[in-house]
Amino acid sequence: MNTPPRLAVVAGILWRNGRYLAVRRPEGKILAGFWEFPGGKVQPGESLQNALIRELQEELGVTPQTCDFWREKSVVSAGRPLTLHFFHVRRFTGAPTPKENQTLRWAKPGDMDPSLFLEADRDIVIALGRGD
Repeated sequence: MNTPPRLAVVAGILWRNGRYLAVRRPEGKILAGFWEFPGGKVQPGESLQNALIRELQEELGVTPQTCDFWREKSVVSAGRPLTLHFFHVRRFTGAPTPKENQTLRWAKPGDMDPSLFLEADRDIVIALGRGD
């Protein structure tokens, strides 16, 4: 059995007034209904920062002004090995708009139940609640 190649994925933790942006996956998408941090796949030859900028523009119509790398983790999701790269985005232009039929929510750290998030994001939600 061949294991698919590891995929690089970026995720942005956007901040506004002490709250982070959570995005709920829309109906029709794999793992619909779970919350996550916005982002997506890194294209071949694309830097992590450029991938994050592109993904946030495509998904939410915002452009990060700062992208501070926070942590990386390896997971297997839907049978696919992934390396997730999480960035804090404290400055951005534009107003987050759900361009892919997602639900958006600004949450105070510690307010959202981590079990509502994709499994790969649950420890991130917990870490944010602890102030890591």
